[in-house]
Amino acid sequence: MGKLIFVAIFMVFVVIAEFASSEVAAGAAVMVGSSDTKEEGDNKLVQEEEGDIDGGFSSLDGMLTWAIGHSDPGVLKQRSEDVQRMSVEELQNRQTELKELMERLKMPSDAQLMQVAVNDLNNSSLPLEHHLRALEELLELVEPIDNAIDLQKLGGYNVLIRILNHSEPEIRTAAAWALGKASQNNPVVQNQVLELGALTMLMKMMNSHTAEETLKALFAISALIRNNLNGQKLFYQEGGDKMLQEVLSNSNLDIRLRKKSLILIADLAVSQMENENAAEFSVFKNQLLLKAIVHSMESTDIDLGEKALYAIENVLQIKSPEIQRLREFFESGGTMEKLKQELQQFFDRTEHITDVESYRKEVHRLFHQNLAKVRQLLI
Repeated sequence: MGKLIFVAIFMVFVVIAEFASSEVAAGAAVMVGSSDTKEEGDNKLVQEEEGDIDGGFSSLDGMLTWAIGHSDPGVLKQRSEDVQRMSVEELQNRQTELKELMERLKMPSDAQLMQVAVNDLNNSSLPLEHHLRALEELLELVEPIDNAIDLQKLGGYNVLIRILNHSEPEIRTAAAWALGKASQNNPVVQNQVLELGALTMLMKMMNSHTAEETLKALFAISALIRNNLNGQKLFYQEGGDKMLQEVLSNSNLDIRLRKKSLILIADLAVSQMENENAAEFSVFKNQLLLKAIVHSMESTDIDLGEKALYAIENVLQIKSPEIQRLREFFESGGTMEKLKQELQQFFDRTEHITDVESYRKEVHRLFHQNLAKVRQLLI
């Protein structure tokens, strides 16, 4: 009975191994590149779909089910009889061989793939295309929270932060993007990356003349300090309030950058409302920043105006002397509610507007009229 069980288990390995071997010969194997290979498949998991294969199996059970369903019953019976005639020692040797084969065919783990990407980024002899491909791999791999945490163990964040100083804007941009993705809603990674000094370097990247680089740098900054008091304190110490003020005050910058800055400002206001300790390093002590936020509400871009209104609404809920005068004005005469109503009217009318220029002038006039007093308060 013991040998029959052993034979049955062994047949599982035979079926799977023969299926896997045949697929390798047919060219549907999984291949993983490394820094020593300069072929198209370097550092990427390549899966080819052929016949009924759907790109991979989540377990050996799935592979076994598929293999049995696509095998000749007569051949399986013959294989079973051949195996039963083997001695225990022969079975054990054959099982060892099959296990080794399965190990070679096994798909690499995410950690292994991340290590390959990190190794490639550390290899300065590789061309730019290989480094960009490695960063693309990491962008996908760090999305799961556990993977993002494991990347630190592989030295990945040291490498990403180092290449924030790379001479190529594409590399810097992709590195900032990867840091932002890994840090999103992940306090462990946020603190790891902050301790490595990434925030200072990302804030310097905000001076780039490349729009995509500044956008990804701001994305990473936001991901690092959102809901993280240590990050917000460091942001304040590094002049984050002035950075945001300069972005909002410069109408020549990409409007996406100004919109994302207002979203970050709204988030920082919520964080300060929820954490009393945040008041000591509040960016809202900067009156010029408050003026820039209010001024953004006059924009002819409706989406920007809406985001500015949302930011102001959150800022006004902060209990601090710096906000008090501004809050008193907005609360008197229902100014905030009027602004909301006007904004909603603008949205309602956009579907029926034919004369864009006249609409633009009216928007400008109405906002200018309502916010004139606010600007005087902040001078």
